[in-house]
Amino acid sequence: MTEIMKRSEQKIENTWDLTTIYKDDQAFEAAFEKLQGYLGKENSVQGTLGQSSEALLNALLLDAEIDEQLNKLYVYAHLKHDEDTTNPTYTAFEARAASLANEFSARWSFMLPELMQIDEATLKSFIEENKGLARFKFDLERINKKREHVLSDKEEKILAQAGEALSASSNTFSMFNNADLTFESIQDKEGNTHPLSHGSYIQYLESNDRTLRKNAYESMYREYGKFNNTLSQTLSGKVKASVFSSKVRNYHSARHQALSNNDIPESVYDNLVKTVNDHLPLLHRYTELRKSLLQLDDMKMYDMYTPLVQDETFEMSYEEAKQWMLDSLKPMGESYVNVVKEGLNNRWVDVYENKGKRSGAYSSGTYGTNPFILMNWTDNVNNLFTLTHEFGHSVHSYFSRENQPSNMAGYSIFVAEVASTCNEALLAHHMMNTLTDEKKKLYLLNYQLDGFRGTVFRQTMFAEFEHIIHTLVENNEPLTAERLNKEYAALNQKYYGEAVETDEWIQYEWSRIPHFYYNYYVYQYATGYSAAYALSSQILNEGAPAVERYINHFLKAGSSDYPIEVLKAAGVDMTSPEPIEKACKVFEERLNEFEALIKKLK
Repeated sequence: MTEIMKRSEQKIENTWDLTTIYKDDQAFEAAFEKLQGYLGKENSVQGTLGQSSEALLNALLLDAEIDEQLNKLYVYAHLKHDEDTTNPTYTAFEARAASLANEFSARWSFMLPELMQIDEATLKSFIEENKGLARFKFDLERINKKREHVLSDKEEKILAQAGEALSASSNTFSMFNNADLTFESIQDKEGNTHPLSHGSYIQYLESNDRTLRKNAYESMYREYGKFNNTLSQTLSGKVKASVFSSKVRNYHSARHQALSNNDIPESVYDNLVKTVNDHLPLLHRYTELRKSLLQLDDMKMYDMYTPLVQDETFEMSYEEAKQWMLDSLKPMGESYVNVVKEGLNNRWVDVYENKGKRSGAYSSGTYGTNPFILMNWTDNVNNLFTLTHEFGHSVHSYFSRENQPSNMAGYSIFVAEVASTCNEALLAHHMMNTLTDEKKKLYLLNYQLDGFRGTVFRQTMFAEFEHIIHTLVENNEPLTAERLNKEYAALNQKYYGEAVETDEWIQYEWSRIPHFYYNYYVYQYATGYSAAYALSSQILNEGAPAVERYINHFLKAGSSDYPIEVLKAAGVDMTSPEPIEKACKVFEERLNEFEALIKKLK
């Protein structure tokens, strides 16, 4: 394998075009300086919010104006930083942008307490008499519901000022994981040496070479294991920060606060864990099948990613992937596909890995910018699905920003994975109906089964672990490395069943999962997956009416309504267990198809 390229060696057409945000770093500095000039302007509106509807509107408009500029500043800084996390210039850019954001947060912390001092009747009359406040009506409604969790002006300011310190554990982990942590090179069964990185790790686990899989797996977790105590403290620090916030804001728990912020009842979380636990026999059936097909006496966790179709690979160049993606999205209609083409043709995507580049993939951007997609491309079908997934995020963001004002252009985390997974479902459907090679169909079924395992079963396991560790802290129990290792290993065994041997390394997996620093985020991958498959089924079966609901009532909605209601308008009710049960039924159907095709090809 060739050495990972440097950032300077990337072809410009394979990188994202950040000049659409700022022409250059000097323009960033000018924007930074301009934004600093807004510090102090809060004094012109503080104490006036309840005086009149006009005064309230002026404050909200100034706040929105600052947010728009601040978000652009931070997006540019974090994207430049993620291009090469070892570049000190952009590490400083991101730190400065974050620090400025915290400064504004502290100075504007008076807003919530002051809004809470306006009684509900007066607030309602302001909205009715001033048409300009219509833009903020839903925001004010949501804020009004949080009266019991808003503190005094002085207390809110203290919490805002503490924001940077309370996020130190997350920032420490991010820097350690992306910039400082390195791995020893590994060998395959022939004795050839390969460099190990975050980007190449899963690629090695997908290899048919079990020696390579084993060495990648053990080398990865050996490195994390060396820092077991340190990483237990960074995660503990993050969990304690979340618990602290929930207590001072009068929530029942950290989970109550996290879900309330998105207006999601906690029953949705419990319902997901219970429903998935009820269907764990399906996952056990799959792991037993995997063990049998791989002809292993001792299946390990590093055997969970290699394709079961051992003599078939599904390589996919980036150029080929783009065409597959565009063809698969045709059921979404011309307006949707045109946005995807715009992104492909105008350098929204940063395609290939380079030294220091942030691992993984994501879609970013903000109001006033186009979306940006980070990839670490390798030539396989998995990356086709990842690209299609991230474009789902990006098109969702594009439509939301085009059709909502800045204060409602973002969308709730609860629905964040729906559009991306819906894209994946359409891609899988298109490929299964287009491919003629039955071995490739088998490979694709295997991919879908593993995708479901990773998105529904695995993310629900993560959610269960996350709730366990928060509950431990809330019960004043320490999150020691030993306790974290024990809880994680037990959960992993429960989910994957007797077919998979629990080794000494899997207990460290929690320490490399960045989403555990996101505060009750991961469960939404599983709920989003369930909603997405329901919506994709409607799109494929109903056609234009379902597409119209999906684009106009979901993609364009942003945060103009509660996420549960946005999904209902699109055609899915997530307060019911039905979408999760149907998603598990899809897994069972794919498992049946896979087993039948295996028998046919024997």
